[in-house]
Amino acid sequence: MNKQRETTGKKARYVILPFYLFTFLLFACETDSYETGQGKYSLTQADMCELAVNGQKQGASFVTDDGDAYTLKPHYTAKWIETADTTYRTIIYYNKVDASQAEPVSIGEIPTLIPREHWKFKELRQDPIGVESAWLAKSGKYLNLGLLIKTGRIDDKELPHSVGLAQDTLLTYPDGRSIAYYRLLHNQNGLPEYYTNRRYVSILLPTQRPDTIRLQIETYDGPLERIFIPSHNY
Repeated sequence: MNKQRETTGKKARYVILPFYLFTFLLFACETDSYETGQGKYSLTQADMCELAVNGQKQGASFVTDDGDAYTLKPHYTAKWIETADTTYRTIIYYNKVDASQAEPVSIGEIPTLIPREHWKFKELRQDPIGVESAWLAKSGKYLNLGLLIKTGRIDDKELPHSVGLAQDTLLTYPDGRSIAYYRLLHNQNGLPEYYTNRRYVSILLPTQRPDTIRLQIETYDGPLERIFIPSHNY
């Protein structure tokens, strides 16, 4: 299973975007790989991945979005790893030890959205949000978003934003082709917009993936639509 942070009411399902992850993810995703001069595997880099957690709540191994698999040595522990024997969606900053082992430097959890039929949401908030990037994982399993979120403090407290993903329509044609219409939901939660932070979110696509995804996002410049053609290779 993919561990996710969700707030669940009778109908709505939103993922919370806590502020404390902003700084780490900004650092990790902006750090370029570099050559240390020690050989083929002497690279330090950041990747989005699926982190496998063992029975002791330790990150034991991971598979990147490009399909590269590594065992972590040593295993990784963190307060946010709350469930044993599961898989977390994460971004990992690591050193390659060899072709199959990696040394963890930092790992951060990535909030993961799952498409839900629009009628399951109690409200469909679309407060504007910035979009810096959007891309499919090589496997086609995830659609990743780099969001630019305007935020601020109220009474010296940083409150969370929340996001969700509504599926408005799923069209299936006689030849078997399908198109899914998704809409990114965003609740600003009344926060001021004093400064901008980058935040990464992944969309876990269904196993029976549509042939085409049309994703609509309300931005500060107006509605934005991006079209994706997922891979069916997993």
